[in-house]
Amino acid sequence: MKIAVSGSTGFIGSALIPSLAAEGHTVVRVPRSPEVSGFEGVEGAIHLAGEPIIGRWSEQKKQRIRDSRAHGTRRLSEALAHLSQPPKVLVTASAIGFYGDRGEEILEEHSTQGSGFLAEVCRQWEAAADPARRRGIRVVHVRIGVVLSPVGGALKLMLPPFQCGLGGVLGSGRQYMSWIALDDILGGMLHALTRETLQGPVNLVAPNPVTNREFTKTLGRVLSRPTIVPVPSFALRVLMGQMAEEVLLSSARVRPARLLDTGYVFRYPTLEPALRHLFGKISS
Repeated sequence: MKIAVSGSTGFIGSALIPSLAAEGHTVVRVPRSPEVSGFEGVEGAIHLAGEPIIGRWSEQKKQRIRDSRAHGTRRLSEALAHLSQPPKVLVTASAIGFYGDRGEEILEEHSTQGSGFLAEVCRQWEAAADPARRRGIRVVHVRIGVVLSPVGGALKLMLPPFQCGLGGVLGSGRQYMSWIALDDILGGMLHALTRETLQGPVNLVAPNPVTNREFTKTLGRVLSRPTIVPVPSFALRVLMGQMAEEVLLSSARVRPARLLDTGYVFRYPTLEPALRHLFGKISS
């Protein structure tokens, strides 16, 4: 299968390219300004490009987050829709930020949109694929959770204090973290690409979300480090502003219902084995 991939130099994209190649697929890297001529013969597309979420959100940063997702998705969708022979499928990244801060509520793909900046960005992000949808392309929105990788995302931000023995719960620690191993990001995207019955939103998270307190204890155990230095909510808000409120302190207990219903088998369904694999730590 000939597959176009945007965001191929990001930490997910850079892992996805060799994974697709290993499965026998031919990969075309999408430039920042996609043109119709570059997509002839493409059978599928995966759209990952976007401004990183992590970091303090100035108004300029928030504008880049909005524009890179909504405008970038629309440009790609329009380019694919204008092909004489468009691809059969477009898998485009979204995020569980769509659901907002929902406490202990179990969230599946049919759950309603939440409130907040990220929820509205995700709504616009998914709607921006409408040109592809109208052209008859099967569109899958993978709503990605906290990706376990030391080279990007929330774990990269949290890891240094843990490695120094200064890790601890964030805020109350009661907020749910819907995480996913990088291997299952790659497997889930390939599943969405090839499973013809999948379209619309698909939660790309492991089936066993944990609270931040559980995550903290597990990460400390895997790294053999104490986790006795909590970070109060007010300190996170001072340091990170709105990003802390909507990403680090927000609770989303998300279930990957559509992946499970269509037969996807998670490589790492529970947290501790996923972290031990990530850090090369053997269970004692």
